[in-house]
Amino acid sequence: MSGLECLHVILLREVSSAGAVDLSVKIGALRLRNPILAASGTFGYGLEFAHLVDLNRLGGFVTKGLSKESMEGAPGPRLYPTPSGMLNAVGLQNVGVRAFVAEKLPVLRKFDTAIIANVFGYSVEDYIEVIRVLEDADGLAGYELNVSCPNVKGGGMQFGCDPIMLSEVVAAARKTAVKRPLWVKLSPLVTNIGLIAQAAEEAGADALTVANTYPAMAIDYRTGKSCLGSPTGGLSGSAIKPITLRLVWETRKSVKTPIIGLGGIETVEDVLEYLSVGASAVQVGTASFADPRASERLIEALTKVLERAKMFTFNEIRDRFRAENS
Repeated sequence: MSGLECLHVILLREVSSAGAVDLSVKIGALRLRNPILAASGTFGYGLEFAHLVDLNRLGGFVTKGLSKESMEGAPGPRLYPTPSGMLNAVGLQNVGVRAFVAEKLPVLRKFDTAIIANVFGYSVEDYIEVIRVLEDADGLAGYELNVSCPNVKGGGMQFGCDPIMLSEVVAAARKTAVKRPLWVKLSPLVTNIGLIAQAAEEAGADALTVANTYPAMAIDYRTGKSCLGSPTGGLSGSAIKPITLRLVWETRKSVKTPIIGLGGIETVEDVLEYLSVGASAVQVGTASFADPRASERLIEALTKVLERAKMFTFNEIRDRFRAENS
């Protein structure tokens, strides 16, 4: 090959490299390979999907909720299909934070992806203890607080429904979580999610996940019994996307903290809609039950869509709706 031909090849490589789509996103201090994460409660501890999904391709995943002690969870049946979605009543079953650190985390460290530990409790002290144990372990990229649990010391109201209680638990978690970013998964059961989001931001949240499932139920009229093992469950899936999309938009108008959208994401169009109202990334939940590779397929589709549109970053999409309607 002549010197001129070699130069031509080098230039072609440089052009190709410059034109590659960059899917990376920054969530506070944490940089993700792409904006697609698997949501808590739908992806186990990640290990259960490792033989089906290339975990290293994901932007990351959120573990199922971790509590101070192990929990058996709710009685079966735990899942029930509904039109355009599903109900779940798993009951936050998990092995407990210490067993997670001893048994699950050593294997998870082998993967090159962001692992976010979902944390929950029934008192501020519960949250602090779980994070304290996780702080002493390696292999995690951050924490996600599930604040949709009832505060047993505060009369049973969800932490995420009251700005004062939310501020208390987030501030306590922030003080304990000194090594890693702290995300807060907001509850949709509020009249003003902007006010709740501001409380979480001011208390030290690095990012906000919007939002959790919606309480719902399904019954069999012939027996008069619930279709689940519990009277009610959490509704998720495409049916809730229009509601949660509005919540992301309302949150984005109220805070500067990065937002991770969650609710009914099945297609690449769903991803782009969440980004256009202000989300920096998304979590895929219910779609993983129908297709364990849903998150991985969305990454492939997202790359192709941006290439066809000749967009090489998300800058032309993110906040587009907000900018045009401000």
